[in-house]
Amino acid sequence: MDKPQIVAYLKTHCGWSNGVRAVLAKYSLPYEEKDIITNPAFRWEMEQKSGQPLSPCIEINGIMLADVSGEEVEHYLLTKDLVQANAAPIDVPLNAPCPPEQHEANLFFRK
Repeated sequence: MDKPQIVAYLKTHCGWSNGVRAVLAKYSLPYEEKDIITNPAFRWEMEQKSGQPLSPCIEINGIMLADVSGEEVEHYLLTKDLVQANAAPIDVPLNAPCPPEQHEANLFFRK
């Protein structure tokens, strides 16, 4: 099975971003991570490609999954037969939000 091409627009520290990272690690999928917090150009790129400002956004084989959790990424990978199901444990929640103060900081940053 060929590995999918993946670009992940993630936050440095975020529950949802950590869930996406955990799913990609569970299936040993290589990906290009674009940290939208440390590099505003990546945030702009993500918004242009996804049409919205919320993250994480994951581009898999040219298909953009916008504002997704690790659970949603795993579901997509399995239903599109891009990975085989496995029972490997994951050490972080796959659908955990960022703290409110992080969201507020990002909104302030965008003004």
